[in-house]
Amino acid sequence: MIRADGLALRRGVRLLFSDASFQIHPGQKVGITGANGTGKSSLFSLIKNELHADEGMLDFPEQWVIAHVEQETPSDSRAAIEYVLDGDQELRQIEQKLALAEQQDDGDKLATLHSQYEHVGGYTARSRAAQLMHGIGFHAGDEDRPVSGFSGGWRMRLNLIKALMCRSDLLLLDEPTNHLDLDAVIWLENWLRQWPGTLLLISHDREFLDAIVNQIAHIEQQGLTLYGGNYSAFEKVRAEKLAHQQINYEKQQREITHIQSFITRFKAKATKARQAQSRVKALQRMQIIAPAHIDSPFSFSFFEPDKLSDPLLKLENLSAGYDGNAIIENVNLSLSPGDRIGLLGANGAGKSTLIKAIVGVLTPLSGDCLPSRHLQIGYFAQHQLEQLRSEWTPLQHLQSLAPDDREQSLRDYLGRFAFTEKMDEAVGSFSGGERSRLSLALLIYQRPNLLVLDEPTNHLDIDMRQALGLTMQNYSGAVILVSHDRYLLQITCDELLLVDDKKVEPFNADLEQYPDWLANRKKQANTTDSEITSEPGISRKESRRLQAEQRKRLQPITRKITDAESQMTDQQQRLDEIEQLLASQELYLDENKAQLKQLLLEKSELDKQLQSLEMIWMDLSEELEILQSG
Repeated sequence: MIRADGLALRRGVRLLFSDASFQIHPGQKVGITGANGTGKSSLFSLIKNELHADEGMLDFPEQWVIAHVEQETPSDSRAAIEYVLDGDQELRQIEQKLALAEQQDDGDKLATLHSQYEHVGGYTARSRAAQLMHGIGFHAGDEDRPVSGFSGGWRMRLNLIKALMCRSDLLLLDEPTNHLDLDAVIWLENWLRQWPGTLLLISHDREFLDAIVNQIAHIEQQGLTLYGGNYSAFEKVRAEKLAHQQINYEKQQREITHIQSFITRFKAKATKARQAQSRVKALQRMQIIAPAHIDSPFSFSFFEPDKLSDPLLKLENLSAGYDGNAIIENVNLSLSPGDRIGLLGANGAGKSTLIKAIVGVLTPLSGDCLPSRHLQIGYFAQHQLEQLRSEWTPLQHLQSLAPDDREQSLRDYLGRFAFTEKMDEAVGSFSGGERSRLSLALLIYQRPNLLVLDEPTNHLDIDMRQALGLTMQNYSGAVILVSHDRYLLQITCDELLLVDDKKVEPFNADLEQYPDWLANRKKQANTTDSEITSEPGISRKESRRLQAEQRKRLQPITRKITDAESQMTDQQQRLDEIEQLLASQELYLDENKAQLKQLLLEKSELDKQLQSLEMIWMDLSEELEILQSG
């Protein structure tokens, strides 16, 4: 088991936590929670022997195999499945010994090694690796693509699969859902539930935690406390403790009253749609959750849009795609103020295509996208984080949007997003969560009347997610949301649209039934693939000829993809070098200000170029997938 006694950990002069004592038994699944910067990832570094305890001890069996997700994105020319198989180090060691024994023609050694190979599942290893890849969202044929042929996000998925491939005793997962869509999150959730080893999981996704963990290790106020049960159970216990703090009592009551008003409001709509009833249940759950977040540092609200029109936007028989190939067809949609729409659909079904058409990034192939005269779109997507200027502070970013507003009012506004201490620090040193918070703050300040949010919760902690969900309750404009955070979808959206088979239609069930729909959808797809593969009348020679013709037809686009990947790799390597230089404390001395400014400017320019290349790569990859399926 894992045993801590009087454990204390510091980073520099800052104390993360102290006097922590706990026991975690084999097979238990523990969620590690707490605000960003409290020491969750540092605890993992301690377990991996990358850090040492400042006081006390942390002990676990020496023979335990520990698996974790590497943070560096690999650039490897080998096939993706070979990279994934590296996760099983014992398997690879046996393979090396087998190759040596074959060279030496050692029959006895070969017999022993083949027995060991069978014992560790060597004969089924490739099948297991392929299943993991498909579960996380890779397509058939991706196994043999070089690792360097995937974008940074997909390489991070390969790192995750590599960790899952390891037959470990202890698995450490730090925000594993950040680079996944909802379908992959649901698959990973089911896989981890069935996994027999000990799991330590850092996550800000309460639904994900609830489904997997049976203990919560919560870090706050420089202490670490182990609670029994899942995250919802922890929230109830913590809410009871906080409720006894008289100083927070009034704030708690205001929060509950605020939420109850929405329960009442949406009960009236419960007869109109099953999704409305699901919303009522989610809001009732919020009444229980709210007290556990009364000490949240985030307190903000959306500004009222300057003008509202009804409808804000209409799509009429809209078809959109790439190079004349439609991914979605004949979409009819009308968005009015107050609409809350969540988009569901399998990976690659066309959710991003629909969003791009709505925000004007993609020109429709046919049909119309008709904005109102007063439409003001606020669009949030992960690649937009790179548009932040690394050398600017949060205050400078906001002043560029509102040059005539008083500085103190801008500072007060940023303070609601917990930037009080970092208001005047350059963004180049910010974490992913801080960049996401700043991007949301800037978006909200511009008073949009249509919010289009594509995975807004990546890198955000639970308190910020809770605050964002509550804030959208009072928002008078319309919202379109894509998220793998099911809790945010439940408390935000009144209507779910399913993007599937080139159609965009209402999902006539609640979110809790989506995993079942997804499982049935995959089963049907597998059946269809099997029927096509076994179709009679096509010889192997004819099949090879057809495949060769397809490769030739796709060659121009694959060449463009390869060129874009090569440029992305070069730029990412330079960015990594710059980030290592920016981590040096000496760089921030007065005599090095010129060098610091030059590095920040270079990083800002590289960030923009990389973002542009990634958009090109995504569009080309989506186009390639369409042509391959056609």
